[in-house]
Amino acid sequence: MVEMITAMYVQEDADWAVTVSGHGKELTARAPGIIAARDRADQLVEELAGDGRSTVVHLLNGSALDFTSAYMTARLTLPKLPPLEVPPPGSVPKQQTPESASAPASASASAEKKPKLPPSKQLPKAVEDRKAEPAPAAESKAPAKQA
Repeated sequence: MVEMITAMYVQEDADWAVTVSGHGKELTARAPGIIAARDRADQLVEELAGDGRSTVVHLLNGSALDFTSAYMTARLTLPKLPPLEVPPPGSVPKQQTPESASAPASASASAEKKPKLPPSKQLPKAVEDRKAEPAPAAESKAPAKQA
């Protein structure tokens, strides 16, 4: 025969108190949140039930629906993260790679403008060197007049 075990939850400030009763016994515990309280209730149920089969009813304010709603909201809510810090324009980033710290000023200025490409997308060094050199003065394309 399956015996019913009841887990009742009460919020006390930031903590939760859980009371598990069944098989003529009652166990209590505290946890820092409803998710941890639910996990703790499972541990208490194992202590009470042992190897026997039991049906557990979780109640908040005497209602299984209230418990399910609060528990699922806690499980599906994203944790609060600190706001992203965006440095003001022109400031030096907090984290510098060793390459950018040892690179000359002109190279670091161009590195800030373009993101670094993965090795498979980078041009050979000879091509990069030619791109960095100033272009020779353009010659006139008009043919010279012959007299």
